[in-house]
Amino acid sequence: MNQSKTMTQFDPAQQRIAFIHASWHAEIVLRCLDGFREEISQRGYDADKIDVIAVPGAYEIPLQAKLLAKSGRYAAIACSGLVVDGGIYRHDFVANAVISGMMQVQLETEIPVLTAVLTPHHFHEHSEHQNYYRTHFVTKGRELACAADAAMQLSWQARQG
Repeated sequence: MNQSKTMTQFDPAQQRIAFIHASWHAEIVLRCLDGFREEISQRGYDADKIDVIAVPGAYEIPLQAKLLAKSGRYAAIACSGLVVDGGIYRHDFVANAVISGMMQVQLETEIPVLTAVLTPHHFHEHSEHQNYYRTHFVTKGRELACAADAAMQLSWQARQG
């Protein structure tokens, strides 16, 4: 793992972070990465130590998160996706499975897995929603970075005994 018991102080610049994103609605979802990189860099982390991994859809996020967490390379895993009601299936079931899976990963691996996988009540492909969610995902990315920072520091402190 990235946190060593020989470290006397948490060093953000030494932490490697995985950023997993769903490929569906990538033009919106990747705006989360923009906000995340901006905020995490302001907190002293090295943006070059963020590995970006695309998965087909949000449903594939938990498995990828588990594989990456088990690798021992990452101090945290941040995830972004947009699960919308396409009228074919109940999107809330998919969203619940994704979030539950991510929670299970962090409990099993003790690596923080953080989420900006959003499930809007109403999403339409028109420009008004596209523009709103592009902006909203930047904000969510910043919030995700704040949560990642806090989770990594808390995990490091807990491992120090």
